[in-house]
Amino acid sequence: MIEEYLINHCSPTLASIKTANLINVSFESFDDLLVSVNRMNEILSSKGIELLILKRCEKSALVYVVRLTLLQRDLNKSGVGEFLSEYGYACVDAAYCVSRLKMRLNCGDGFPHEIGIFLGYPLGDVTGFIKNAGQNSLCSGCWKVYCNECEAMKTFSKYEHCRKVYNKLWQGGRSIERLAVAV
Repeated sequence: MIEEYLINHCSPTLASIKTANLINVSFESFDDLLVSVNRMNEILSSKGIELLILKRCEKSALVYVVRLTLLQRDLNKSGVGEFLSEYGYACVDAAYCVSRLKMRLNCGDGFPHEIGIFLGYPLGDVTGFIKNAGQNSLCSGCWKVYCNECEAMKTFSKYEHCRKVYNKLWQGGRSIERLAVAV
């Protein structure tokens, strides 16, 4: 079951062209979801991909599919540390930041919109979304765009092409392990 979520929603991360994806996975049994996540982690860890359950609800869970090396690269970009410090992040260490994000997701004080940074979205678009309360974007696709619309549209197209190719290959019998690119 989780493989289908990964193919349909995380192909760009599997292909190493996107830092991370966040998927909302429904489950009948949380224990079964844990088994699936652990199995995927065994398969994908050698490729540099990790699945982390960030938040558990009654019948679904937010699963973060991430390449921590790419996340660390994104966190080290100019302005990101200063931006995250506004939300209580003390440093830009990837493991620490994911832990802090998980805490913020579970504290119930609304949705932490800085999550865009953790998904590889441009800082200008994340700050634009927050400043505009999700309104007045230039366009939207994987995220709402407030800066560099042309580049974002190219990225959206690349992600969609990747998803289609991965879906076709997976439907044809290619395994997740073979589809995931090692970095």
